[in-house]
Amino acid sequence: MTVAQFFGCGMIAFGPPIVMFALTIAKDPIRTIMLVASSFFWLLSLLFSSILYTAVIPLQDYLAFGLVFSVLFQELFRFLWFLLIQKAEGGLKKVSDGNIQIVENKNILAYVSGLGFGMISGAFSLINVLADMTGPGTIGRHGDPKQFFIASAVTSLAFILLHVFWGILFFNALHRRAYLQLAYVVLCHLLASCITLMNPMYSVTIPTVWILTVLSGVLAFIVAGGSHRTVMIAIKGHSRVLQVDATDSRGTLTDAWWAM
Repeated sequence: MTVAQFFGCGMIAFGPPIVMFALTIAKDPIRTIMLVASSFFWLLSLLFSSILYTAVIPLQDYLAFGLVFSVLFQELFRFLWFLLIQKAEGGLKKVSDGNIQIVENKNILAYVSGLGFGMISGAFSLINVLADMTGPGTIGRHGDPKQFFIASAVTSLAFILLHVFWGILFFNALHRRAYLQLAYVVLCHLLASCITLMNPMYSVTIPTVWILTVLSGVLAFIVAGGSHRTVMIAIKGHSRVLQVDATDSRGTLTDAWWAM
């Protein structure tokens, strides 16, 4: 039973992200490298938040203190990762081997970066729980909530998806200088994280986190240019031709076409 629970909760939390990675990232080496690099930046945020938590000894008894600063460090390193991508854009164009879509389409970079943040975040939040699932012992025998394992898996999935949506919203906000949108990402991250302090009140925390997930997903879909028509095109599997304005070396405005 414990092994079945291990695989079940593992698939709940990491099944959808793995499918997203396999379908949209794995075939492109540049996207794969960007995902791993963004994961490293999340690890740096964890390192700095851990250093702060260790240094400020009087506040170590307050879990909310570490949680809030962990969120702020994550968003800070998401911003630093964005700045690094902007600086490295020229190099990405040179090594992309003619596939300029990942460089020209800012939403692709944001999506890949968000998935990198989300997958490493989900791994660190759930790996110890998954290790305990294999036994020995059964949870709940001493009055503990029996839903702990499944609730942890569902919450981890929500945060992985949230990081994807936050990445898209965050990068889009920086490109457009939409500071209210930027503030939404930070505040939503703080709210989603702080609400988990109410656990094991899963009837409150899980619906709240998933409401934020759906809301952030809808907003990310809108700012990325999504619509009913684009959804139907994606379902039918048709390529979409885009027309954009481009300036040639002589400064003349021309039309450029490519298929997505």
